[in-house]
Amino acid sequence: MTTTSTTTNTAAGTTTRAVLFHELGGPEVLTVEEVPLPPPGPGEVLVRVEAIGVNRAEALFRAGTYYYRPTLPGSRLGYEAAGTVEAVGAGVTAYAPGDPVMAAADFDFGTHGVHAERVVLPEEHLVARPAGTDAVTAAAVWLTYSTAYGGMVLTGGLRPGDHVVVTGASSGVGTAALQTALRVGAVPIATTRGGGKRARLLELGAAHVVVTDEEDLVGEVRRITGGAGADLAFDAIGGPGFARLGDALRPGGTAVLYGWLDPRPAELSANWPLTTHAYANGELVGTGEGRRRAAGFIGSGLRDGSLAPVVAEVFDGLERIADAHRLMESGTHTGKIVVRVRH
Repeated sequence: MTTTSTTTNTAAGTTTRAVLFHELGGPEVLTVEEVPLPPPGPGEVLVRVEAIGVNRAEALFRAGTYYYRPTLPGSRLGYEAAGTVEAVGAGVTAYAPGDPVMAAADFDFGTHGVHAERVVLPEEHLVARPAGTDAVTAAAVWLTYSTAYGGMVLTGGLRPGDHVVVTGASSGVGTAALQTALRVGAVPIATTRGGGKRARLLELGAAHVVVTDEEDLVGEVRRITGGAGADLAFDAIGGPGFARLGDALRPGGTAVLYGWLDPRPAELSANWPLTTHAYANGELVGTGEGRRRAAGFIGSGLRDGSLAPVVAEVFDGLERIADAHRLMESGTHTGKIVVRVRH
């Protein structure tokens, strides 16, 4: 990794330090470099970044396996950041200098990537940080909970008393999904490949845990639900295993696929009738109404304590971004990985 000099701390500074990559590859291709930082134009906001959240999507993007590809050399990176407004451009009325904000994660991060010390974003790509929420918590909260809320509640129709199977339950979105299900009044059934995370997932609110390398998913879900099957599956994996999730649902159940960790084609269950949705979070956070609903759900949950992001590890300094990506790819963590930005 290469680094350069520290950004001058002025609102109208001409450069800032940002995470870039110039070729596809592993975490080692990530660099921290000085990039131009123009003043905010009409409808734009300059944000001093305090913490960033790391997502599986960014590792896929860096490797060239995301659903859209970076423009190289010099691609930016990053969906999630929490910080404070330093300046606003003409016509901006929603934010003022000093306001705490979060990136709304609804942009091409090859162009607008927020893994940097300062960023300029259109105001529609920001949301207000919930009152009293520190930067590390805020960096861990937006994408995970908006995905869980949008995918399970708005798209999947999760209701009180429903049983929901959450795959990849130890991930940032997975742990958010457990809490979201509990807040709705549903019964979360977590899946994990190995038994080492069973106890932790139970601590985090899973009503039941199925270790898929050791237990039969369909049989266990049927046992847990008294033979009926689950009402909803919320899946980050896809691939051939998607059919087994459908097999574990009740007749007329719903499967929501929001990630493609298994690059093989997703297979469908013959357990009909079955409703299947391919959920993209941009459908929610890409609209003002969607951002309003997600912000309301997340903010109220943070205030009453029913939502509390699980932070696996905090790395200090942009220079640790490659280490954060290595941890992400190891799959040994539980919860969200955050990088604190030093100024």
